[in-house]
Amino acid sequence: MNSDADAVVIGAGPNGLVAANLLADAGWDVLVLEAQDEPGGAVRTAEITAPGFRNDLYSAFYPLGLGSPVIDVLNLDLEWSHAPAVLAHVFPDDRVALLSRDADVTAKSVGSFAHSDAEAWQEEFARFQRVRSSILDSLLRPFPPVRGALSLLRTAGPGDALRLTRMLTLPVRRLGEELFAGEGARILLAGNTMHTDLGPDQAGGAGFGWLLAMLGQDVGNPVPAGGASSLTSALVRRLEARGGRVVCGARVTSVLHARGVAVGVRVGSELVRARRAVLADVPAPKLYLDLVGASSLPDRLVDDLSRFQYDHATIKVDWALSGPIPWTNPEAAGAGTVHLGGDLNGLAATAHELACQKLPRTPFLVMGQMTTSDPSRSPAGTEAAWAYTHVPNGGKWTDDRLRRRADRVEQLIEERAPGFRSLILGRHIAGPAQLEEGNSSLVEGAINAGTAAIHQQLVFRPVPGLGRADTPFDRLYLANASAWPGGGVHGAAGANAARAALARNGRAGEAYRMLIQGAHRAIY
Repeated sequence: MNSDADAVVIGAGPNGLVAANLLADAGWDVLVLEAQDEPGGAVRTAEITAPGFRNDLYSAFYPLGLGSPVIDVLNLDLEWSHAPAVLAHVFPDDRVALLSRDADVTAKSVGSFAHSDAEAWQEEFARFQRVRSSILDSLLRPFPPVRGALSLLRTAGPGDALRLTRMLTLPVRRLGEELFAGEGARILLAGNTMHTDLGPDQAGGAGFGWLLAMLGQDVGNPVPAGGASSLTSALVRRLEARGGRVVCGARVTSVLHARGVAVGVRVGSELVRARRAVLADVPAPKLYLDLVGASSLPDRLVDDLSRFQYDHATIKVDWALSGPIPWTNPEAAGAGTVHLGGDLNGLAATAHELACQKLPRTPFLVMGQMTTSDPSRSPAGTEAAWAYTHVPNGGKWTDDRLRRRADRVEQLIEERAPGFRSLILGRHIAGPAQLEEGNSSLVEGAINAGTAAIHQQLVFRPVPGLGRADTPFDRLYLANASAWPGGGVHGAAGANAARAALARNGRAGEAYRMLIQGAHRAIY
């Protein structure tokens, strides 16, 4: 390992690799240090169930990746694959609400629950298409989103821009009631909100449910052909072609700083100098408290970090199946993503139980039918599948308890797909501890690097501050999903950190430093 670089990036997750690529594009010498034995963070694939079955270890579907202007500009050498249908929500009575990339198909499905919803869905998707670029630009650019906001005002006008902002702050149940008459369209919104740690009745949930449902209608739920690792490999290849380096098995144990300036990192007994910047793709509490050290931080920042809230813990089960899942409702068979575990009130009950630190009686499942989405994932005629479900934080999950929860997950699937269990060739269970062991950024299996609740968004993410990648240390930047705009494989947090580093080292770098550091002094 060379002992210095223009920029040292801690962590080779998607945000770290996006940041490294953007800095390499600017001509910087970039070194990425990854603690695990391979790059990717939560974007990795392996044979963990049976030979010939490629299962994504963590994340799998990337609507935000394909829709992200951040990733799009990189022009990655990557092939995307799609299932015949995007998403199926299977109700307890076996009805299915289907989301398809064909808006007419989606409209027909939601119209079967309430006739008027067919036209209402088409109208809502048309509204999304009008503001799509403005919304994504606002979400995936540094805070404050001046350019995206101005674009939204030009596109929608002040009145409709305010109405859209109001809509995004609603609970998703309320949004569904305002837009649609039937259960089908409403559950498509609410099920997508449940990809976060928000339930149907929490403020701000509508923004996530609406965005993911509309993106699913627009770009689908794509997967990288060959596995999630294909996305990581494309990012690494692009970086190395520009002279960047990725070193795995290199765990950073501290960030080196002098007189308020980050100057490098420590890897074991070795010191690595960063001439221009240190960018950290690790959760904010780990960066500040573990790598920098609480004794070097302002007291008010340490106090704020004590209130940082992670999202719910997660249990994930992967299967190798000898055949496709035998859904009794065939509409579920062609969907890449399947939601299972209740109607709208059932989802609300799950969210309530989690809020009360109770294990949900009927777990809400997000499932992936990966061979349906990408035939290369397993031998012909078989299926590589997975499901994850949330559990309360802080629980003790013995191997036996994990097995019993996985059995409950399988029982729920078996009810809607009799014979599912007879297809299982191999099973792999990852509880909160196993997820964190494989990727230390997944603290207790929290897959979104912090709650999606409004009190930890915008200028409150990760703590009350500027809502930017800049930290109280000059030349140190937070490039992790615990920073704005949060979870999802879109690369925005990494891109925001790279842009901040470039601005600090640009022509107006000293003025930029004074402005940012002055703001931090006022806050902390």
